[in-house]
Amino acid sequence: MVDNSALPRWLSRGIEEYFPIKGTDQTFAEKIDNAKNNNRKLRVKLGIDPTGTDIHLGHSILFKKLRAFQDNGHIAVLIIGDFTAQIGDPTGKNRTRVQLSEKQVKENAKTYLTQLGMGEPPNKSILDFDSKDRIEIRYNSEWLKGLNLNSIIELMGSATVSQMLSKEEFNKRYNSQVPIALHEFLYPLLQGYDSVAVQSDIELGGTDQKFNIAIGRDLQRHFKQEPQYGVLLPILTGLDGVKKMSKSEFNTVGMREDSLSMYSKLEKVPDNIISTYFELLTELDLSVLKDANPREMQRRMALEVTSLFHGTEEALKAQSNCEKLFLGYKEKVGKIPEISLKEIVFPVKIFYLLSALKLFKSSSESKRSIKGGGVKIDSLKVINPDLIFESKKDLEGKILQIGKKVIKRFEN
Repeated sequence: MVDNSALPRWLSRGIEEYFPIKGTDQTFAEKIDNAKNNNRKLRVKLGIDPTGTDIHLGHSILFKKLRAFQDNGHIAVLIIGDFTAQIGDPTGKNRTRVQLSEKQVKENAKTYLTQLGMGEPPNKSILDFDSKDRIEIRYNSEWLKGLNLNSIIELMGSATVSQMLSKEEFNKRYNSQVPIALHEFLYPLLQGYDSVAVQSDIELGGTDQKFNIAIGRDLQRHFKQEPQYGVLLPILTGLDGVKKMSKSEFNTVGMREDSLSMYSKLEKVPDNIISTYFELLTELDLSVLKDANPREMQRRMALEVTSLFHGTEEALKAQSNCEKLFLGYKEKVGKIPEISLKEIVFPVKIFYLLSALKLFKSSSESKRSIKGGGVKIDSLKVINPDLIFESKKDLEGKILQIGKKVIKRFEN
């Protein structure tokens, strides 16, 4: 990580990189100080493409940093990429993405804003939607939908093919002779043009967004604007402790997951990522990690993160219920999140049931977990993956546990 010591504490935590560091008359710390001294509100851009419906804890890192800017008097410019989502960000993809319809994108955008807390008071939401002078919600179709061919040619003329091929994913695909559609080259240019349209001072992004943010700086310079600073935050490792948090890897914790599910997943994160979760997901002093017992740190981190999203009372209940379930005290546990059996055709084997409910990536992974003793129903281990349930009545009301990361009650 870069040296963040010159930055205020509310900003410095968790920043992986900011740029430019050299070649400018003003450092990032000076930019922040000058804005404060001159009572100037910086315009801090964060773009999200609503290509799905769920926001997980990995995404929350960016939103929390954006909220920190709001709480310190600056303007959060939240850009909903309703136009660019229909193209799809090629970052991290080894093939051309399937393009979404306008209707799909609009529906996804609504769920994103709900998960971020729109309509709720600031103390219960990720972003402050109430302070109207500290937030702008913009849809990039506002300026991108009306671009004529001359404007698009101008955008394309501001970058070169070699510049585009320097993007890691494009370079890999080009060298592997995996097709790159021409419209994919447009994505970073259009996202970069968002920075021009909203006159961004700072853009937040994950470390995988450096190329796109840098294109935004280039375009601002092209259109005679002062280039934005890029602030890059780490990509959160998922619950497996290996791959980045991603729904496709089944290693996520959703921001709107119930408190019991959230706590039970976080309580079992591998030791090697506990310190990262403390730094990126909590505000606790990191000195608590020194010479600490890893098991106690797991529990404390899980409690702290769950408290941030559900409140201390709900988090403590979740912790208590986890312990009761572990000890087999089903009758003493309160409300447990339900999982529906409506779409399941009975009779069904347990390994297929768990796969069909999307609790595992595949049937083979489901079988392995069952054989390894990782699945319980009403606190009793299921060790035969071919165990057959004849009807819904065999499961309704029973509690399913997969390790300590999944706790659900079967319901019709």
